[in-house]
Amino acid sequence: MQQLLHTSYWFPHVPLALLLGLGALALLRLDLGADWQHYLARLAGGQFDLRPSVLPPLLIGLGLLTMAIGLLLRSRLAWTMALLLAFTALVNLLAGAHHAHVLLVYFVLLLVALLTAWRHFSRSSVAASTLFALTSVAMLVMYATFGSYYLGADFRPAITDLTTALYYAMVTMSTVGYGDIVPVTPEAKLFAVSVIVLGVAVFATSLTAVIAPMVSRSLQRIVNRKGSDMKRENHFVVIGNTSLAINTWRELARRGRPVTRLLREAPADGELVGVDVAVGDPSNLDVLRQAGAHKAEAVLAMLADDSENAFVVLAVKELAGNARTVAAVNDASHLSRVKLVQPDVVIAPQVLGGELMAMLLSGEEVTGDFVLQRVFQQAPVAPPKG
Repeated sequence: MQQLLHTSYWFPHVPLALLLGLGALALLRLDLGADWQHYLARLAGGQFDLRPSVLPPLLIGLGLLTMAIGLLLRSRLAWTMALLLAFTALVNLLAGAHHAHVLLVYFVLLLVALLTAWRHFSRSSVAASTLFALTSVAMLVMYATFGSYYLGADFRPAITDLTTALYYAMVTMSTVGYGDIVPVTPEAKLFAVSVIVLGVAVFATSLTAVIAPMVSRSLQRIVNRKGSDMKRENHFVVIGNTSLAINTWRELARRGRPVTRLLREAPADGELVGVDVAVGDPSNLDVLRQAGAHKAEAVLAMLADDSENAFVVLAVKELAGNARTVAAVNDASHLSRVKLVQPDVVIAPQVLGGELMAMLLSGEEVTGDFVLQRVFQQAPVAPPKG
């Protein structure tokens, strides 16, 4: 059933993105009415002279819609921001005058669904992370500033201008808390809590999302330079840290063949001494070039995830080198889909197990051609004519 529906291609990120988008639209209609598109158009046109009461819900709704797009891309940063914005929407509903109990329950369930699906949002890139980070920071500053201005009478002393509102927003987001402006009503206190939580989380997440990939790439360059004494040309690139990948690398090395191992994470010190190792995302073209995939004799994608093996094959083909591609298949239901990317060899040793056991127990003959066909998913070699 899972294979028939191809759930791995759309679940759970597509349903969650739709639910987040629908929640955003419901929130906008609740706070701003059916004419919320008018306010959004004015804000997009650079007209910030809106009523202070309009901007907080408008920014929350716009942020939810933006992060819904990020969820479709399985972005880890977009998932984090969606979680924070959904929490902010809850605070906004609790502090507001509306008694929208159904929408309140909706966002609680949405938060639970997002938390449950966190493993499915693992993709990150510097460009996408920077875009979402800047968008989140800008929207947070506007939310905190105009929200403070709107609730100005609920503070002591009262906030009566945007400059003071910006000052209070920055002091609260940074958790400095000078104490010169204090919320005195429950609504203002809930708003301050949302600003503090969002401020700490957004700035920490944004810095991590933007700086971490840069630091990771620097470490990868150091590791790759450290292990690049071997000339990466006419060699084998073995990708992954599965049992199949490790045994393949050992057997090739034992036969004196030049091998480069490509791993997602750098090995521990002393773990692979004397081994040529490249580190990075195996489907990234720059990482593959560092491993010499464009000059390799063969590239063997032997990761635990069959879809990643397929992506690696596509990336190697994009390099336009002469390397043969080998893709490992761990799940029999994925075999036909991996073949769609047209690797030169598909190796599926786990697919063979059940059939081979049944043949042996039934007394059927097991030939070399059968093993070659089933393990490597190739046609039997025809004998020469003549």
